[in-house]
Amino acid sequence: MPMYDYTCLDCGKESLIVLTLKEHESAKVTCPKCGSSNMKQLFTSFVAHTTKKS
Repeated sequence: MPMYDYTCLDCGKESLIVLTLKEHESAKVTCPKCGSSNMKQLFTSFVAHTTKKS
């Protein structure tokens, strides 16, 4: 499942949250620290690991 970085606009906590694509599209994410739904997605880089050697 994909993981997304979010920050809570109420308490300031940054969280890595695992969501299905359907959950992500609905944009109903709550802060694990304070329970607020006032969350903003952070756009960060990622690295894809593969099993094949090039």
